[in-house]
Amino acid sequence: MWAGALLLPSLLAGVQAIEVIRNPFYPLDAVDKLEEATMPKVEEFVAKKIAANANNNCTLENAAVRREWSDMSEELRQEYVASIMCLTKLPPKSDRERFPGAQSRFDDFVAYHMTHAMQLHDNQHLFGAHKYFVYLFEKALREECGYTGYQPYMNYDRYSEDPINSPLLNGNASSLGGNGVLEPSYKGVPQYGRTPNIIASGGGGGCVTEGPFSDLVVNLGPTSMSTATNVTKNPRADGTGLNPRCLRRDVNRNAAMGAKADRAFSLINGSSNIDDFYNTLLGTPPPKDDPYPWGIHTAGHYIAAVDPGGDPMTSPGDPIFFFHHTALDRLWWIWQMQDAENRLNVIPNGTMPMPPMKGKRIPVPEETMVDMEWLGPPITLLETHDQLGGNGGAFCYVYV
Repeated sequence: MWAGALLLPSLLAGVQAIEVIRNPFYPLDAVDKLEEATMPKVEEFVAKKIAANANNNCTLENAAVRREWSDMSEELRQEYVASIMCLTKLPPKSDRERFPGAQSRFDDFVAYHMTHAMQLHDNQHLFGAHKYFVYLFEKALREECGYTGYQPYMNYDRYSEDPINSPLLNGNASSLGGNGVLEPSYKGVPQYGRTPNIIASGGGGGCVTEGPFSDLVVNLGPTSMSTATNVTKNPRADGTGLNPRCLRRDVNRNAAMGAKADRAFSLINGSSNIDDFYNTLLGTPPPKDDPYPWGIHTAGHYIAAVDPGGDPMTSPGDPIFFFHHTALDRLWWIWQMQDAENRLNVIPNGTMPMPPMKGKRIPVPEETMVDMEWLGPPITLLETHDQLGGNGGAFCYVYV
């Protein structure tokens, strides 16, 4: 079984500074192999930046390494969980009058997302602004709670066939917790305009009662966009009031199957431009004759999320949110690195098909700022596009 598997270290071929640790229970999938094959292009990209003195002191030798959850040691996984619980005990930095429901530093991230969701999900910001958002969360875990690793990602393909028994969601001490109890009134997540037109319930929907985060207190939300049932309404119409309750989940194979490696590989290799990449990621237009036509963005969000994770506004309130958006960041990076010169700074047209989140084309993206307010200082939009030297060198990491 995976839990007793020996994690096997090696050095990535051609990139002597990067240690690769693999869980042998999971063979490399098509995206893993593509990522490894892309590393010579990454080396070339970084070498050109160094030659131009444009790398902001970021090299492959000092780059952080973000790893897949099951490739991490069980000790480091437990340390990650403990660091999140630490954040839930630290006082918030957000405005208490504006967000009376925010009780902790962890809630600070939920409060920002729920009140900036329209910007975070428009076509200009979906990729770059979430990269910065996840980076600031990672930074808080490390600097405020002593976490010694970096933000993990989830490889959807490893867990899609049986997510409830996966190392990510099986409920043991080195997981992110388990499923919610059965909530009969929870039917799933409607998918208007798609066939099937619902991500049917996986048999959960209620409170998580065992494992990590079974004692996590959800304070903010729900909002009018919540997919949960039988949840107490927030005392404020916008969901920012204090509303303490349990974490609810529905560990869902129907969602996870929509993010398997064949889809991710096709997303990267079949998208010759950023518009194709963006639209395919969102499942736009809806694919036909597909039993899981959600698009990877939606599929990943609903692998487990109900409340607060199933609410597009409060979704960072379930820690699995950060694994999903780190996984999306990885896919975007691999796509960028196929042709970094032409792909690094491109921005998609179009709008996120999730009302009321409507995007407007920014005429001068070079002058557009991403302001995280109480989470971190503003930076330019294009600085969020480069994880190997962007943000003045603060972004300096690779995926393996």
